[in-house]
Amino acid sequence: MADLGFHLPSLAVYLVNFAILLIILYKVGYKPILRMLDERAEKIRESLEAAERVQAEAATQQADIEKKLDEGRQEGQALLAQTRAMVDNYREEEMAKARQDAEGYRERAKADIQRERDDAIEQVRLHFSDLAILAAEKIIDKSLDAKTHKDIIDKVLEESPEIK
Repeated sequence: MADLGFHLPSLAVYLVNFAILLIILYKVGYKPILRMLDERAEKIRESLEAAERVQAEAATQQADIEKKLDEGRQEGQALLAQTRAMVDNYREEEMAKARQDAEGYRERAKADIQRERDDAIEQVRLHFSDLAILAAEKIIDKSLDAKTHKDIIDKVLEESPEIK
């Protein structure tokens, strides 16, 4: 084997040295490196699990926030509808009150007109009676007592349909 440049005893020594080196590296370097890589893999796995938990919590919080926003919108819409209903009720109440006030004013105006009409008719009657007495005095050319004149005029006024 000398043709190939192999020296068997040297090769055996090299192989023994290489085996010793591999054993030393395995004991000193490989196990700590594997342990360090395992620890690193565990940390990465824990970090990924923590990230997934945080992501799940974020999704839950997002859902809670959206739910609260929806509830807030619904409450706002309900409050707005309630306010509109209150405004409509208030408007109707005020319109009814205004109608009642207008009706009251109209009734009072009718009563005032009727009272003034009655007063005017009474005034006309009084003036008519005075004019009738004067006319009767001139016609008869003598004076009647006031009570008799009054009785006559009242009788005429009651019998006359135009004056009523």
